[in-house]
Amino acid sequence: MVGLLFLIQTLVGAASEHYRADLTSFFGFDLGRWLPYNLVRTWHVQLAIFWTATSFLAAGLFLAPIVSGREPRRQSWLAYGLLGALAMVVFGSMAGELLDIHGWLSPTLHLIGLQGWEYLDLGRLWQVLLTVALFFWAFMLFRGLRQALRGQSRINLPWLFFYTGLAIPAFYAVGLLTSSESSFVVADFWRFMVVHLWVEDFLEIFTTVLVAYLFVMLGVVRHKVAMTIIYLDIILYSVGGVVGTMHHLYFSGTAAETMALGAFFSAAEVLPLTFLTVEAWSFLQLGSRQEQSSETPFPHRWAVMFLVAVGFWNFLGAGVFGFLVNMPVVSYYEIGTALTANHAHAAMMGVYGMLAIGLALFCLRYLIPDERWPDSLARISFWCCNIGLAWMTFATLLPLGILQLYKSVSDGYFAARQLEFITNPSNRLLEWMRLPGDVVFIVGGALPFLWICWLGVRYRTRNQVMQEPKDVLFTEIGPPVAGRAAGSDR
Repeated sequence: MVGLLFLIQTLVGAASEHYRADLTSFFGFDLGRWLPYNLVRTWHVQLAIFWTATSFLAAGLFLAPIVSGREPRRQSWLAYGLLGALAMVVFGSMAGELLDIHGWLSPTLHLIGLQGWEYLDLGRLWQVLLTVALFFWAFMLFRGLRQALRGQSRINLPWLFFYTGLAIPAFYAVGLLTSSESSFVVADFWRFMVVHLWVEDFLEIFTTVLVAYLFVMLGVVRHKVAMTIIYLDIILYSVGGVVGTMHHLYFSGTAAETMALGAFFSAAEVLPLTFLTVEAWSFLQLGSRQEQSSETPFPHRWAVMFLVAVGFWNFLGAGVFGFLVNMPVVSYYEIGTALTANHAHAAMMGVYGMLAIGLALFCLRYLIPDERWPDSLARISFWCCNIGLAWMTFATLLPLGILQLYKSVSDGYFAARQLEFITNPSNRLLEWMRLPGDVVFIVGGALPFLWICWLGVRYRTRNQVMQEPKDVLFTEIGPPVAGRAAGSDR
């Protein structure tokens, strides 16, 4: 499911980009007749959340029995039910948006159509069902972690894992506090409570806890370092998370001072995960030197590499590119330009996308037998995803955004968003320059990842183990050393 949704999201994203390069046709085919721009862009934005969130949900359920040492009975039945519910919401909402945008949907069926709020485009019925499914996932996560939670302090890693998981459905549900009938100020406030507090804050904390837990279990980060980073992230969120949301609300009447504070704290939220990744990178370098003389290769190299890429893009995409567009005086001129898209692509795909792939590879490494594991495809997917994303940002989105910002400051915001300016020869050249990066990203990044996911379905281990042994993630087996038996080196 994750690999398929990722591929579809990249394809509709490429289609929406082609509209900016050539409005008249898609290489001679009238794409706009069936898949107009507003539809493919809606799907592209919505699927970005769907496929990354699906990976997070699956990874949480996969890690829970490893953490607790026990798989709850009938958990697989609940997992298949959750998968079916997510598939119904994803494809049902996409079908409703298609029908609504083409005008084929009766007004009496507007609940399954299009709400029209970016990131909350799906119909009201699908939004409610998705919220219910997320709470159901939190219940399954608790079942999986229950054994580990017993006797543990409420401030230790297992409880933090559960708390941050529970926050995902709780704060996605705040989007239900508004509707298409609400005033713009009220609707925009609650929408950004989802876009920022859910996507950029609670998923950020869940990301930090999940990555920290993985790095601790893989032995690439010390437990003390992981706990320090997690609590630093929680403090930054508690102090500035709500304030950080305010930098979005320029056109809702928010004071300039509030937005300035929001811009600072929003950018500061990326620091803990960046520190964690720097720590992990140093351990990964040490591990690669040890691996050369080890008889047991490290099995999660490319999963960890994707997680390391999370830290890089978190700093660049969410931190640097985000801070460029967060200041109130800049937001006045650039909001909705390619600079916003530059920040969105580098932050969403660079952080949550890379994390989603890394988590999926971590889980798939246990499902696919060693003799079937395609290490070369994992390597190709890693480099092509990162190279393709860098190409998108630096070849097209960043320079185009700078040109739009200059036009906006010189001639006004309206002029920078005029179709005449966006489609002028120099801007069209920049749009076409993105094509090689998109090809690298889709062909070299998304397709190999989808194939690895297919191998996980085809060759998955079918033997059920209800009790998990300790230290199962990585054990190096070597010859006995004089004076002591060979121990495990996680």
